[in-house]
Amino acid sequence: MRIAFFVNSIEGESPHYTTTTLALAALGRGHDVCYVTPSDFVLRADDGLAIRGLELPASNYKKPETLHKDLQSKSAEMRTFDVEEIDVLFLRNDPSLDAVDRPWAANVGIIFGRMAAQRGVLVVNDPEGLAQAQNKLYFQDFPASVRPTTLISKNIEEIRDFLDGQKKGAIVKPLQGSGGKNVFKVTSPKDHNLNQIFEAVSGEGYLIAQAFLPEASEGDVRFFMMNGRPLVRDGKYAAFRRVPAKGEIRSNIHVGGGPAPVEVTETMLAIAETVRPKLIHDGMFLVGLDIVGDKILEINVFTPGGLNNLSELYETNFSDSVIAALEEKKAISDAYGKRIANRELATL
Repeated sequence: MRIAFFVNSIEGESPHYTTTTLALAALGRGHDVCYVTPSDFVLRADDGLAIRGLELPASNYKKPETLHKDLQSKSAEMRTFDVEEIDVLFLRNDPSLDAVDRPWAANVGIIFGRMAAQRGVLVVNDPEGLAQAQNKLYFQDFPASVRPTTLISKNIEEIRDFLDGQKKGAIVKPLQGSGGKNVFKVTSPKDHNLNQIFEAVSGEGYLIAQAFLPEASEGDVRFFMMNGRPLVRDGKYAAFRRVPAKGEIRSNIHVGGGPAPVEVTETMLAIAETVRPKLIHDGMFLVGLDIVGDKILEINVFTPGGLNNLSELYETNFSDSVIAALEEKKAISDAYGKRIANRELATL
């Protein structure tokens, strides 16, 4: 197979990203890999779709650092492919990173992903599903039993009223965004920093205020789902605890959160079962749930990260399982003459 990984930019990639570990696994299983960015699609006059991809040399890399070095060097070759030459388009960009400086780029993966799927390419996660999930409002479509008490507003008085009913405080963050940017804990409506927080966050649009969960002080659990079910390999779940750095409320790895092993509980599995139907319905192949206690704080459907941490924690190559699942989908698609809709195929 030829697998194209769609990312925000080549220079923004890291050897520690999940995309890198997935590319490493794909090459290790004998597939061709290329990287595609928002400026790399071409819709021709004859309605043919082409993709310019930076192709990695077919190499049995042992370390993600070596792969990343080649990706950033002249070892990778820019080639133009007719879309029929691409077997899998793996959408791994974060639209929020482009929303301000490159708004034209934020939805490119979804737009051209739809066109690629219409032309028989397996696109994951399904672009129609991703179109519904472009901000955190998508989370509100899941059952209330797995969601913290939440307010979404751009009115500071509404937020004050909400905070007044939250005796343990609340987390305030932008509706659009990721990676723990502009996430604040507010203890009461009288918090002297509330006005400044409101100004900082509301500048990006609507705000989310979520009831603070005391268990969050111990971090959250990143729990991977694949094909609508927990990702399991060698009897181990693809899940780990993200422990916040001292003095931090955010547990994101890139802001100092540390990965630690976690024992998967019946509560976590019950949460996974609760969200399973919608993930399958929306064609969400690979997803990261952020779990605190018996609630989910966020569902990452665009760029769930942490597979590299899991490999180190459990000495199990979950990325290999992800690529193996794509191989199975390709075989199913070929057997049925590509008559199975992309959204259904994405979670088979």
